[in-house]
Amino acid sequence: MFETGTGVGGTWYWNRYPGARFNSESWTYGYSFSQELLDEWNWEEHFAGQPETERYLNYVADKFDLRRDIRLKSRVTAAHYQEETRSWDLTMEDGRRYRTRLLITAAGVLSAATMPRIAGVGTFLGQSCHTHYWPKPVSFQGKRVAVIGTGATGVQTITEVAKTAGHLTVFQRTPQCCAPLHNAKIGKDEMSRIRGNNPEIFARCQETYGCFIHATDPRATHEVTQEEREAFWEKLCGAPGFGIWMGNFRGILVDRAANKLISDFLARKIRQRVKDPAVAEKLIPKNHGFGTRRVPLESGFYEVYNQPDVKPVDISETPIDRITPTGIKTSDCEYEFDLIVYATGFDAITGAFDRIDIRGVGGVSLKDKWRDGPQTFLGILVDGFPNMLMVMGPHAGLGNFPRALEYTADWVTGLIRFAHGRALTRVEATAASAVAWTEHVIESSEGLLFTEVDSWMTGISRNVDGKQVRRIMRYSGGHPAFRKRCDAVTADGYRELTLD
Repeated sequence: MFETGTGVGGTWYWNRYPGARFNSESWTYGYSFSQELLDEWNWEEHFAGQPETERYLNYVADKFDLRRDIRLKSRVTAAHYQEETRSWDLTMEDGRRYRTRLLITAAGVLSAATMPRIAGVGTFLGQSCHTHYWPKPVSFQGKRVAVIGTGATGVQTITEVAKTAGHLTVFQRTPQCCAPLHNAKIGKDEMSRIRGNNPEIFARCQETYGCFIHATDPRATHEVTQEEREAFWEKLCGAPGFGIWMGNFRGILVDRAANKLISDFLARKIRQRVKDPAVAEKLIPKNHGFGTRRVPLESGFYEVYNQPDVKPVDISETPIDRITPTGIKTSDCEYEFDLIVYATGFDAITGAFDRIDIRGVGGVSLKDKWRDGPQTFLGILVDGFPNMLMVMGPHAGLGNFPRALEYTADWVTGLIRFAHGRALTRVEATAASAVAWTEHVIESSEGLLFTEVDSWMTGISRNVDGKQVRRIMRYSGGHPAFRKRCDAVTADGYRELTLD
């Protein structure tokens, strides 16, 4: 295994920004493959923070003696398939070369960080950093701080920075409709109860659309009275986690009228929490409905804007002209800062692939093949790229990542064992199977309101050249349906693949 970082942990190694934590319940996020691990590890919080999660992943690496197979500080810059040997040649950033029969990509859905396309980014003389590449430690005490970006990462960062900064200015392009996290500590007795319920917890996650503990309510929004609806939404708002998103009435993500009702409900919540009506209106999304973009969970985010030392700047009204040596210049004002935080997100899903020169049969570039949108079979294989298996590639079943990842890892492992057992040296998706799956992925998203919205889930990134065209990047049929389709391929002896 090759890892760019100096330690294990993936996203929880890199994203050390203040406030970084799970949005999934810790006890649904941890690995389920080892009963011994489940018995040994005690989660400290219902939604673990980055330090606890990094400790957990290091514990896993040590417990299963994984470090002997991991090469740290190893960035892969190129991977080229060699037909004559049916193998992949890998080139590392430092010039090292490796050859492997099988190439498994596990580079992450959100790992290719993007800086904003703003003039003068490199000219700022103060301290600046992207949330993905967070230096340690960083003090905000008494400093003039700017945060650019208000996605899920920005929401967490802003909430923490506001506690100690001398003055905080938030540059917002698109407001998000956030929901309360309601985090809490986990005591010894509660951890024992959770541990006793692990089989039911993981079984429940397998049943739900996104592998979360929360299941969609079977009722339609308009099937209940306004009083019942409001009471239900109040209950969801008062409960921890993604229940307000994943456990809501069926239809809120497909029925425009239903979505407007829940969006209006949450807009009223924002107005109740933000004292200045003008500021509150700036924090309420006007160009998308609730749940049609990834929903950030927050712990006091809206109250931050009641502080006299916090100023929101709407860059849709006053765009940023440039970064200057002393701060940020907008169309109507110039601000001076000691520190600038770029919470500007990622080149999602395909970005990590694009940053490696991956070439398949005949030297065809994967980036070129996907120029008009990714095409895969099950989000795991790509025709023309034999012996390359993707864990969490484009068009895979997404959701609560560890739950989804464990299934895909098991499926990939099963295929490898099948190939070894039959002395196969070449495994590849057929062009027909890739086309059929890609068409099914697109069809599964039809009617969903999120397909009309610019977000990383639809392949739109204003910080990345060429990512201003809406494309479906994930399978929207739900994880149970995804597993059913993958299991059918296995049961049929992988006859939809080319096996040599």
